[in-house]
Amino acid sequence: MAVISATLVMGCSSSGPEASPKGVPPLWRTYERALKGAKYVDLTHTITPSIPVWAGFERSTFAPVVNPKTGVPYQWARDGFEATRFVLATDQLGTQLDPPAHWNPDYPAIDELPPTFAVRPLVVISIVDQVVKDPGYSLAVDDIHRWEAAHGQIPEGAVVFVRSDWSKNWPDPALSHRRPFPGVSLPALKFLHEQRHILFHGHEPLDTDATPTFEAEAWLLQNGYTQAEGVAHLDQVPEAGALVTIGFPKLKGGLGGYARYIAICPPDWKYGVSPGEIPESPLARSSRPLRWDPTRGMRVR
Repeated sequence: MAVISATLVMGCSSSGPEASPKGVPPLWRTYERALKGAKYVDLTHTITPSIPVWAGFERSTFAPVVNPKTGVPYQWARDGFEATRFVLATDQLGTQLDPPAHWNPDYPAIDELPPTFAVRPLVVISIVDQVVKDPGYSLAVDDIHRWEAAHGQIPEGAVVFVRSDWSKNWPDPALSHRRPFPGVSLPALKFLHEQRHILFHGHEPLDTDATPTFEAEAWLLQNGYTQAEGVAHLDQVPEAGALVTIGFPKLKGGLGGYARYIAICPPDWKYGVSPGEIPESPLARSSRPLRWDPTRGMRVR
């Protein structure tokens, strides 16, 4: 992935949109040379009405949109389209991006985060072995040092995801109240932000730590830092050398974000899919059409 990172830097080195000698703009060349052949891995849980959520929040519900004139749901056969009504009980749901306003109104909400969050180097630090021995283990500074001894210093501005494999039991609703759970210690977070100057960290559980005062989460959000929660599939990305793209809806004043994280991995990586390997435009037609399942409260195939 060093090739991808280097190419991105070269592509951005131009002071303007000037073309290369062959007439191809530098960033387009970056895509063709480095990103088009890369492997893309989704690090995001699918949101459904039954996924784990903190006990202090109500459950969310999905329903077909009803025509207000008739009181009847729209139907493909009759109306040519259907739509869904999402009643989301919280903006702290599923895979998230927590803005600092979640805990401190003096800092930005989700719609106030800068567009520079879009693409970053991705670091994955595994604590899987420690969690097998101690389900409540928290990332420590020593774990960060061990990662750096193997891969080099964490890049400034990187996103650091902590792999614990906690999410392998998703979407079991019991996860929301299972104790203990793997966390991230306050000293580790301070080291990552104050010594390595990362953009933000992410973890698989729905909370940063299990201390009585949530000391790590409190320090982060009360001091202007963001974090990712409920991240998935970290076993499918390399510990070093990938990029991560970060997307989230721009909800005015939102205190949490329904986020989507996509890892961009080297072309020879064993997981993921590359552009052109699957139908994209048009997308593939399914042999099983979507249908409303009233017992599950959502559309399924």
